[in-house]
Amino acid sequence: MSDYDVPGGIDVLRVFCGPDGRHGNALGVVRDGSAYPDEASRQGLARRLGFSETVFVDDPERGRIDIRTPGRRLPFAGHPVVGVAWLLDLEVLELAVGDVFARQDGEFTWITARPEWAPPRRLERYASAAEVDALTGPPPGEGWLYVWAWEDETAGMVRARAFPRRDDGVTEDEATGAAAMLLTAELGRALNVRQGRGSQLITAPAPDGTVETGGRVRLAVHGRGTRQGLLAGPPTGIGV
Repeated sequence: MSDYDVPGGIDVLRVFCGPDGRHGNALGVVRDGSAYPDEASRQGLARRLGFSETVFVDDPERGRIDIRTPGRRLPFAGHPVVGVAWLLDLEVLELAVGDVFARQDGEFTWITARPEWAPPRRLERYASAAEVDALTGPPPGEGWLYVWAWEDETAGMVRARAFPRRDDGVTEDEATGAAAMLLTAELGRALNVRQGRGSQLITAPAPDGTVETGGRVRLAVHGRGTRQGLLAGPPTGIGV
């Protein structure tokens, strides 16, 4: 599907937008998960939308959600959970892996989760942010890859890009909360991550091993089909 041309009843959010409100990773949210009651219909819609993730809300009060990539179901992912927490104004989301706590702080939505819940990713450090910028596509190899470099190590500022390297049409992931959580846990320090074309993710590790991850969320398309005029460039997470 081109642009954000989505069926009725589906909100499209941009999660982890930059300081100027642009960019962010596209997320499809089906507020009434019962409209897609089975595995085939949910996976079919996720494939049709082509976003890096689509969420089906099964219980909006308890925050029970089903997260899908175009090819499979995920037990946890960062940008879908941040997006749904913002959209539904939730303080707790009940996922199969455990409870995720959320809070709103000004323009930022934050979630607290355990990095071990994140699907496996390979984290590869580059020598400079310029080398990360210079990539024209996924580096050779297989498996989910998160490349990063320090922009300012003292300040905890990171330049990153993410390449799922799956056969599902998603070439580059614009903003990836789970990968930022894993990097935060590995480095043991708070980070300010600039990912993709201009998305921003902020993280902080806690003494109990959890990581708090925050970012800005914007509504791009309302579920009734009303475009909000917030689209900046081609849809993120769709072969970018």
